[in-house]
Amino acid sequence: MQRIGVFVCWCGSNIAATVDVKAVAEALRSEPGVVFSTDYQYMCSEAGQNIVKDAVKEHKLTGVVICSCSPRMHEATFRKAVASVGLNPYMLEVANIREQCSWIHKDKMTGTEKAIILARAAVAKVCLNAPLTAGESPVKKRALVIGGGIAGIQTALDIADAGFEVDIVEKNATIGGKMAQIDKTFPTLDCAACILTPKMVDVAQHDKINIFAYSEIDSVKGFVGNFNVTIRKKARYVKEDVCTGCGLCTEKCPQKKVPNEFNLGMDNRRAIYIPFAQAVPKVATIDANYCTMLKTGKCGVCSKVCTAGAIDYKQKDELVEREYGAIVVATGFNPIKLDNFDEYAYSQSPDVITSLEFERLTNAAGPTAGTLLRPSDGKHPHTIVFVQCVGSRDTSGCGKPYCSKICCMYTAKHAMLTREKYPDTEVYVFYIDVRTPGKNFDEFYRRAVEEYGVHYIKGMVGKVAPEGDKLMVQASDLIANEQLHIAADLVVLAAAIEPDKSARSLATMLTASMDTNDFFTEAHPKLRPVESPTAGVFLSGTCQGPKDIPETVSQAGAAAAKVIGLLAKDKLTCNPCVAHSDEMMCNGCSSCEKVCPYGAITYVDKEFRMPDRTVAIRRVASVNEAVCQGCGACTVACPSGAMDLKGFSNSQIMAEVDAICK
Repeated sequence: MQRIGVFVCWCGSNIAATVDVKAVAEALRSEPGVVFSTDYQYMCSEAGQNIVKDAVKEHKLTGVVICSCSPRMHEATFRKAVASVGLNPYMLEVANIREQCSWIHKDKMTGTEKAIILARAAVAKVCLNAPLTAGESPVKKRALVIGGGIAGIQTALDIADAGFEVDIVEKNATIGGKMAQIDKTFPTLDCAACILTPKMVDVAQHDKINIFAYSEIDSVKGFVGNFNVTIRKKARYVKEDVCTGCGLCTEKCPQKKVPNEFNLGMDNRRAIYIPFAQAVPKVATIDANYCTMLKTGKCGVCSKVCTAGAIDYKQKDELVEREYGAIVVATGFNPIKLDNFDEYAYSQSPDVITSLEFERLTNAAGPTAGTLLRPSDGKHPHTIVFVQCVGSRDTSGCGKPYCSKICCMYTAKHAMLTREKYPDTEVYVFYIDVRTPGKNFDEFYRRAVEEYGVHYIKGMVGKVAPEGDKLMVQASDLIANEQLHIAADLVVLAAAIEPDKSARSLATMLTASMDTNDFFTEAHPKLRPVESPTAGVFLSGTCQGPKDIPETVSQAGAAAAKVIGLLAKDKLTCNPCVAHSDEMMCNGCSSCEKVCPYGAITYVDKEFRMPDRTVAIRRVASVNEAVCQGCGACTVACPSGAMDLKGFSNSQIMAEVDAICK
């Protein structure tokens, strides 16, 4: 006979303000199998856990129900507590009466009623629970970092410095990411390249780091500690181990009119190229879309001038399989496309540019060698208008509803540097509000206004209209309560940022969660900010949300620390809540095998004795419990009901439903 103990937490006033916790404890005393029921202000505290432990020993409890916060937050805590006094940790259930009751209901009667129902369901389930034993699996001592921007670089360096092997997979021809395209960083105005390139060199020279540039993730299988990843090395048509990076091929290539994506299409490159001078790895890449030799079979100039013999026109994509213990996602961001913002004339005038394009125009390695010139005619602009929040904080459906976080500061940087280098230039910044929450950020903004004379105007730009060689900017000044018309030479749009487009497909491969804006979702916003809900997958940088460089580097270090903690273990405890197959009911249809994201299900031929004493061979499902992660997809897909999940069996689920409905 089951002996269940129920423990209702107040969570201070988080639960108790909307749920009558004493009424919940009292109501559960009459449930079948319940021999003890109580409440306490903070059940997760040491004193609260001691109440649970003492009750298990005193009342010889066979099961425990905790009515508290989400099991995602405290389930592990309470499992450790009951295990310490001899109760199997999987004989514990958590009824989430905070997120599912107190946080969504204002009426105390309604909240209390629902809390009782949820607790009753948990009691019904725990009555059918069976002791489970967690297994163990080995840990592969190698980490994968997806993305080679500053987040991926810092994460890889920290992991490698701890003595573990690291692979970086970067889809572009070089690591460096967006930071490689930036001229200066706020609020210190350090040269971005001076900060970044030494780290890029450190990565290239580190004996524990291997770079897969110009590569993508093809598939991911396995689970925490034992991921099997297939990496697609895209054909460069240049042998990486032979190329010296001399650049002679890039100088002699006759195909000169290829849009240079590193400079955002504001100048041209050759069909064979090295993205920028400090590229890592410094290896040439042939763009198959523009190479005359690859398209027509005629040319071959790069092969003729290459003294190292590195050119290989027959090179194919290569698939590389590697095993990893942990994966870090650092896929970065991109500015949004401005197709939906015709009012700013971005598609009509080359003199309407984005902030990232402005970075390239002011960069010494950019298309104008650092001289600020208008794209249309190469003349110096004397009036520049910066427009904030283009696509950010936009609920119209054209942009993004969130704040992009970095725009206020980099616009202040652009305005300040422009005024410093070109004092004859008038600079206007139109803003909704100025957000400067970082260290020395507000002081930096004040300098732009007070020392450099940047005109900050609270209001939005309604329209930008090209007229001759000018851009007529129509805007509102909300403080002065007047309409403004400014004849600008250059308009710079602070475009919202969004996750890289590769993030969605990657999340599917990793079975990781994403929010409605395609940012990766952390396991807990406060307690587990660099972990994804998928065990063994960690988050670094702007793949998780908009961040500046210092915050990105901090998160990269935090993600690396989590990875190091994981890889330092020789074995991991496996989740015992895994699928199992009733071989007598299995019809061998393969439905479960097809939906399993971990490849845990295979099929075997087994002998069965039939009622007439004959022997029949049937094809049945077999679950590798070391690989299974208990997602339950197979139980839903199985048409014969042969697949079930330990700890969450069909009978347990139905018992909960019956308890709710009674």
